[in-house]
Amino acid sequence: MKHHIKRTYRIARYVIYRETLVDKKDIAWSFLGALLGVGLIGALNQFYLPARDNLFVLGSFGASAVLIYGHTQSPLAQPRNVIGGHILSAVTGVTACMLMPSPEWEWLAGALAVAFSIVVMQVTKTVHPPGGATALLAVAGSEKIRALGYLYVLSPVASGVFMLILVAFIVNNIPGNRSYPAHGRWW
Repeated sequence: MKHHIKRTYRIARYVIYRETLVDKKDIAWSFLGALLGVGLIGALNQFYLPARDNLFVLGSFGASAVLIYGHTQSPLAQPRNVIGGHILSAVTGVTACMLMPSPEWEWLAGALAVAFSIVVMQVTKTVHPPGGATALLAVAGSEKIRALGYLYVLSPVASGVFMLILVAFIVNNIPGNRSYPAHGRWW
């Protein structure tokens, strides 16, 4: 029994150590990808969209950037999951907001938006955790976001997601040791 515990401890320690090893080149490419992807969205928001009175930067894009630039081989970071997770969650969030427009029920609309977005992502096999935040933002976001209605799905969500994916495709395929999407599969 004691030998079994020691062996299990050694294996666990090795797995944890190995999982925490990160190549310095990967760190640099992750930094560059996030800087360019989120920077592109932020620059468009700063310089182009104020004239249109639109919002383009969502907090859930930051979480997506962590996955698609920092953990490129994760199933949750693949284009199908990123695109489907955000877009389907945005539709779910806007729908929840429209079904419960009363401010006193906003807490329930937000909870339903996140819960249904999880179900929709699971059923469609497009699970992307930041999608839950996208759904919640459709309900609990500013008045400007709620006023967009289903336009929220197109801009900022779909357009922002496509920019992140485009930058990820370019930046993650430059170095020889990285590839995106994993195994060359978009879907």
